[in-house]
Amino acid sequence: MSPRTHGPLVVVGDTLLDIDLEGQAGKIAPDAPVPVLRDVGERPRAGGAGLAADIAANLGDRDVVLVTALADDDAGRTLRDQLDGAQVLALHQGGGTQIKQRLRADGQTLLRIDSGCPGEVTGPVPEELDALLARAAAVLVSDYGRGVAAHPGIAERLAAAASRLPLVWDPHLRGPRPVAGARLVTPNRAEADELFSRCGRAVGGRVGPVTRAHRQAEALVEEWGVHAVAITLGSRGALLSYGSGVPQLIPARAVSGGDVCGAGDSFTAAAALALAAGAVTSEAVAAGVQTAGDFVAGGGASGWQASRTVPQHPTERDGRSVVRAIHNRGGTVVATGGCFDLLHAGHVETLEAARSLGDCLVVCLNSDASVRRLKGPSRPLVDQADRRRVLQSLSCVDAVVVFDEDSPDRVLGELRPDIWVKGGDYSAEQLPEREVLAQWGGQAVTVPYLSGRSTSHLVETARSLTSPDHSSTPPSPGGDA
Repeated sequence: MSPRTHGPLVVVGDTLLDIDLEGQAGKIAPDAPVPVLRDVGERPRAGGAGLAADIAANLGDRDVVLVTALADDDAGRTLRDQLDGAQVLALHQGGGTQIKQRLRADGQTLLRIDSGCPGEVTGPVPEELDALLARAAAVLVSDYGRGVAAHPGIAERLAAAASRLPLVWDPHLRGPRPVAGARLVTPNRAEADELFSRCGRAVGGRVGPVTRAHRQAEALVEEWGVHAVAITLGSRGALLSYGSGVPQLIPARAVSGGDVCGAGDSFTAAAALALAAGAVTSEAVAAGVQTAGDFVAGGGASGWQASRTVPQHPTERDGRSVVRAIHNRGGTVVATGGCFDLLHAGHVETLEAARSLGDCLVVCLNSDASVRRLKGPSRPLVDQADRRRVLQSLSCVDAVVVFDEDSPDRVLGELRPDIWVKGGDYSAEQLPEREVLAQWGGQAVTVPYLSGRSTSHLVETARSLTSPDHSSTPPSPGGDA
């Protein structure tokens, strides 16, 4: 490993002051069709390049240095107090700090207010910057169009850095074009549309979003003279192109709900860290897509502000992080449980119904040892790692938590869901969990069950078909999990 891989990640860009005004919407105003917020609390945090640097500093053990401009005003001083995750090398920002305020109720954004004049980055480049870039492992340019990346002294040094170390450029429509030789440029879908049109090109014909992104990425690689372009596609993941050949589409895991604010910053932070550690570009983009999905599932920028952690997927802790994020924003947590050995249509019906009852669904999954005690030594047919993987692939499932006991009481006590769901083949008397749920005001319920489906029936049918005489009628179906 070369000495550079031990160096810091240098984040260069514009830092904003983000403020969430969080409250509860209890009624509609009598004088206008708008919600009335009460118990409003103010939560400031660093946004833009500051958020990207903060995420990067907390994702691993690599030093992160933020090169940004800070104004000498009240908002700028508040912003300085929020920048505690990374070291800061500051330029002067004239014209005041740009502020983005979000009015939020019960975890949902109602309105965003942007304030602050355009401003201008003034003053000389700090002398420390040359030495810092000389020992950097990678550079992330987090451009928010406020002038840091366009500063002549900064731009000159970024162009030189791109020729000798990995540089990721997250562009902005008001900012400069990425420097030639950048390892990776990461526009989102809307930015790619505009940047592509500025090149004087047209996609041509009616094409789908993936084909459109492919043609745009190819053209932008050529236009900018960079190594690769990854266009982020939200829930579809990201499309990576090196300018020719077949592109690579890195899919995102399904995330239900969540706050997407800051997802792009988490994507670029993770990608830049991966390149700093020696990953190839496709590995870096995959790391970015996964981290962005986990970031959104964990509550986005609001969840990050509360925990300073990005839950890793998949882990048992991820389920707890999802629950914490939903509860933090006042949402409803739904849980269900079972063995889910040979997932069938009855399971899917119950899971989809359960997810519709709240803002997330956590599945409490019996471990292999637990299944053996409940079902006998021949079960499970599928081990817990594969059962978990299959459940997590369902769009209606937000997280899976494995438990070893014969009942889910312990894990329910940790998760404290608002609703516990089982299929309608159970009666109220068969749900002992209702007593546990009552301890924190939770409710056990049943939902309609798709009759005629069960794992036991599938097993017996398979056995009858492989027996010497399989002409007998298969056993009657029942229901189980």
